[in-house]
Amino acid sequence: MMTLSNRRRSTAPSIIGTNGHLNELGRVRVATELFCGSYGPGQRVRLRDFVAKYGLDNDSVLKLFTEFQSLGLISLSGNFSAIVHAPNPKEMQDAYAIRAALEEIAGKTAATVLKEDTAELEQELDAMRAAVAANDLDAYAEHDAKFHKSILKASGNKVLLRVWDALAFDIRIRIAIGRVSKVLPTVVESHEPIVDALRNGREREAGLLLRHHVETFLELLKKSDSDSGVHRAFRKDLEGAKDVQQAFFPPQSFSIPCLACETFYQPAHGIGGDYYDFLSLPGGRWGIAIGDVSGKGIGAALLMASLQASLRAQALHPHLDLTTLIGDVNRLVHDSSPSNFFASLFYAEYEPGTRKLQYVNAGHNPPIVVRPREGACELFRLSAEAVPIGIFAEARFEATKFQLMEDDILVAYTDGITEAANRSGDLWGPERLEQLLRSCTGMTSGEIVERILAEVSDFAHGEPQRDDVTLVVMRVQAGCEV
Repeated sequence: MMTLSNRRRSTAPSIIGTNGHLNELGRVRVATELFCGSYGPGQRVRLRDFVAKYGLDNDSVLKLFTEFQSLGLISLSGNFSAIVHAPNPKEMQDAYAIRAALEEIAGKTAATVLKEDTAELEQELDAMRAAVAANDLDAYAEHDAKFHKSILKASGNKVLLRVWDALAFDIRIRIAIGRVSKVLPTVVESHEPIVDALRNGREREAGLLLRHHVETFLELLKKSDSDSGVHRAFRKDLEGAKDVQQAFFPPQSFSIPCLACETFYQPAHGIGGDYYDFLSLPGGRWGIAIGDVSGKGIGAALLMASLQASLRAQALHPHLDLTTLIGDVNRLVHDSSPSNFFASLFYAEYEPGTRKLQYVNAGHNPPIVVRPREGACELFRLSAEAVPIGIFAEARFEATKFQLMEDDILVAYTDGITEAANRSGDLWGPERLEQLLRSCTGMTSGEIVERILAEVSDFAHGEPQRDDVTLVVMRVQAGCEV
């Protein structure tokens, strides 16, 4: 894939507007010089140099640099000078999240206006393609901004235009383009379906395509940010943390007598707050746990480790009943965690000889028992009867008993499964999961896991994973009867 440079065009259009101030192209050119070329973070620049170079008066240059300061890109200082700052990745990402929303709104409205009238957009798209071929980032940024702003103008929504101008997206586009130049040819062609949807008046599709275009660009920016030296060091530490967290989970070779188990775990951010565990208990019983800690990432992983340690410490000691056990775990977690921490938890104790399952569901997605019956399947939901762990120190957790039968399938999961979203924002949902499970007669635990993951992936259709995903499937087998 080609690499783009900052090479100038041979014919340079005017950068001075009729009012004597820099026009949009001029503002982008100054931004390019400041943030993508001659100056580095921490360097002092003299505003008089820009007065002389661009043929402007002092007030015009000061106005422009004041705008840069409002965006956090420079700090004005004495002697008509300024200090250059590195663009703030978090602030840039937040701005692009806003841009995605406003362009979706504009696209839906503009589709009616632009139906059979997209010649201007097609010209800008052709100009973007030419800029990519000529390795001209400035030209690309100029026409990319014009393309998207034309859609906002066509929507007739002046509020959207004011937000665009207030957040200076013409400047932000130029600053960001250099960070994704290696994939710019692909970015260019993602405009074609947007033009097609607008040309044919498909309002909802146009809005969603515009949102997806901006969100995809945002993901590219995030990836670019993560490739910095600081982030490389962080990722190395994160890989170490992933190895530590993986040690918390049962080994793949782990087995419970007469219970064929298959599991899947995939965090959204390298490490996460989902949790499952199997515990060998006194008297031949087995503990089965699945939970979901509030939040994501490292913080959630640390709290997950605290929950697991508390549950193991209590469960592996003799206890009278699950109500007492989970109540003790709840107090330990509540007293040792931040005030905003909570975790859903399903914990069960299973006796292979009798197939009796006793459980507490503390605010977790109800696991489902699938019972095959003459070609059909009956479903039982092990519903939540209590609040999540860690909310109230004195919360009470009632235990429930369920009699499993040979060939029953127990499916436990976290909401990363049912809340997987597609491009339209629709969720996969528990109804689709239940419909799938009704057709799983004769499948092994592993085949059911693969089927669920494939259905969720097809539904999401390439959308990024937003939450940790955990899936535990267990089929009751013969051979352990008392």
